[in-house]
Amino acid sequence: MLKKLFLLGLLLLPVVAWSQSYITGNVFDNEQRSLRLQDVAVRNLTTKAVVVSDKDGRFAVPAKAGDIISFSLIGYQTDTVYLTNLFAKNIYLRAAVNSLNTVNVTTTKVSPYLDTKNPEAEVDRQVNYSKNRGGLRLGLGFNKMRKQAAKEQELEEAADINEEISKNFNKTVIQKLVNYKEKDLDDYIGLYRPTVEQVKADKTFDYTYYIATTFNEWRKLPADARKLAPLPKLKGKP
Repeated sequence: MLKKLFLLGLLLLPVVAWSQSYITGNVFDNEQRSLRLQDVAVRNLTTKAVVVSDKDGRFAVPAKAGDIISFSLIGYQTDTVYLTNLFAKNIYLRAAVNSLNTVNVTTTKVSPYLDTKNPEAEVDRQVNYSKNRGGLRLGLGFNKMRKQAAKEQELEEAADINEEISKNFNKTVIQKLVNYKEKDLDDYIGLYRPTVEQVKADKTFDYTYYIATTFNEWRKLPADARKLAPLPKLKGKP
């Protein structure tokens, strides 16, 4: 009798272990949500385990709570999920957008000193300046305008990136992702907010992956190192 119970336990053990250490689910197209995606590479970025979804879009990959899972398929944007539990998940991948195929000719800048009505595109002689001093002054003016335009464009780009960071790296998003609602979360946000340079360097900056990895890194720090340094007091203020 004891031998039979022992054998039964051995048979049930793999089933129990499998259900506790795997994440399962389905992968669909985000636009056509009934379209199941086959051959999606499902990677556990924490353990390096990799599987591929079957013809019905189903997958099962070894994982545990706290792991980071990525889903990638040619022609689709890679998605990343931080596991707070091992419940089955439905993943919807967005089609990749190839911006290289689109050319907007309306943005081409034409010099105001060219007569566009003339097929030879000769310089418009209505502008009266000397060949020496006037030409130099005109060239310097163009350089100054270009530098100013480049500076304004850089500032606008930085403002757009900062707005993007604020939308994707804030308390609401982070709490939902890592299921952490302690007061010191503000310290993490202050210490690990992505910089404009970080986001600009990676055109497909993955906020989910960044939050998951840096949050785990922050949690491993000593208590005093996890705190945001206080702002220095201004001179003359009590």
